Amino acid sequence: MNSMLAFMPGGWEWVVIILVVLIFFGAKKIPELARGLGRGIREFKDATNEIKRDIDDSSRRDEEYRRRDEEYRRREEEKPRDIPKENVR
Repeated sequence: MNSMLAFMPGGWEWVVIILVVLIFFGAKKIPELARGLGRGIREFKDATNEIKRDIDDSSRRDEEYRRRDEEYRRREEEKPRDIPKENVR
């Protein structure tokens, strides 16, 4: 963890980075970049939530199928069975 912090920029380094960004992109372009970044993050979150919802729905369906299958098997076991006539003496 400490080795990772060694590569993080300090206070003045951030100031220099921000100045370089301002010089390259200009003050008018930065809000557009921020909006684009925000849209990208929102789309990523939406996709993540959709995947989670699909997994939850699939899990609920699987549980419902398992429950129905168990119920069906229980009912089948409770049914009286016909004994074939050739086996009766």
